[in-house]
Amino acid sequence: MPLRLLLVRHGLSSFNSERRIQGRDDLSSLTEEGTRQARLTGAALADLQIDAAYSSPLSRATATAAHLLEAQGGGLTATLDDDLLEVDLSPWCGLRGVEVEERFPDAYRLWREAPECLELERPDGTRFRPIPELMDQARRWLDRLERKHLQASDQQTSATVLVVAHSAILRCLVLQLLGLPASRFQGLRLDNASLSVFNLLPLPDAGLQVQIESLNVTAHLGHGLPPKGAGARLLLVRHGETDWNRQGRFQGQIDIPLNAHGQAQASSAAEFLRDVPIQRAFTSSMARPRQTAEAILTAHPEVPLSSREGLVEIGHGQWEGRLEQEITEQWGELLLQWKQAPHTVQMPDGENLQQVWDRALACWRAIAEGLEAEETALVVAHDAVNKTILCALLGLSPADIWMVKQGNGGVSVIDWPPQASSGRLPVVTCLNLTTHLGGVIDRTAAGAL
Repeated sequence: MPLRLLLVRHGLSSFNSERRIQGRDDLSSLTEEGTRQARLTGAALADLQIDAAYSSPLSRATATAAHLLEAQGGGLTATLDDDLLEVDLSPWCGLRGVEVEERFPDAYRLWREAPECLELERPDGTRFRPIPELMDQARRWLDRLERKHLQASDQQTSATVLVVAHSAILRCLVLQLLGLPASRFQGLRLDNASLSVFNLLPLPDAGLQVQIESLNVTAHLGHGLPPKGAGARLLLVRHGETDWNRQGRFQGQIDIPLNAHGQAQASSAAEFLRDVPIQRAFTSSMARPRQTAEAILTAHPEVPLSSREGLVEIGHGQWEGRLEQEITEQWGELLLQWKQAPHTVQMPDGENLQQVWDRALACWRAIAEGLEAEETALVVAHDAVNKTILCALLGLSPADIWMVKQGNGGVSVIDWPPQASSGRLPVVTCLNLTTHLGGVIDRTAAGAL
């Protein structure tokens, strides 16, 4: 039984507006703007049946959940759960960020650069490490979610579960879902009223197959992309649909152009990114990403488009041009291996994932490191290439590419750390944003690579 997990951060709170530390103290409340955000998120989910809802018991989260569910129209009430409480930053709660930085400079620097190492002191004198504690809390909650919604013997159909909580606990939930350590905490970003979607499927031999459908989607709030950070920004886009995507035919390095629907997706991406300042643009040398990039750049005619061979799609060798059924007949065991352990497969007369990983990441790093802090670059490539780049940015490996979904015409946003910020991780600001293609849920064709 598959489970769709909707993770929503609470709307803008009074402390968010004042740039105060909130933690798990219930001192702030949802603002008028936060209420609007919650209702917009509910409206964006109006065509989904939500089967269960959970919320942190803190008022900014419970108010968000109530407004969201009312606008969503499902008639649900969220169950309050202490394991969804925000991180405990009790010595700092109520202080402005600048005050914490002035009064506790070493601890604040650690919070910004290596929060998993931060140790604080509670009022009773006990020392504790907030992020490791929160990781344990997230694991407890996910274990209970799995027992209730994935191991129930009387449930045979798919279900959708909504979670409304806070930035830090939601990031820890994401890290636990992906099997990542607390050291990746600062590589994620979750804005107020953002939506992240995960698909969970229990495996016959125990465990979960986890897919990130999207991360930190905020376009439903009416302001496009989240604000840019201090460093360079990269917009990673998958090309629009081709006929072979629609048919489920493996295309690899065969140069298939966009179909009419793919051209429409590229046009929608162009409209969505129309007001985003773009200074550089890069594409795979193949037709389908180039056509997508050219469509996006109609709104940015002054931006030159450069081709990069490192961004071409994985070479499927003898599989190219074939449907899955045709591949099954001749390479059945290898195809099953590709689905279960893709990093172990050498394509017949083609590439393996490590080869794609090495060339795509070398190309990506060269692009990113060649940007000035104020610049934004458009990068248009392919499913496997985008997945390898995003896996690397998240801290995953070639074995994990099926964890990342890339819809045709989907947009991911990466904020690169300024050169002066040594030790800072690139931030995956958004992943697989497809709101411009018809909703917050990715409904693009599954297709083949």
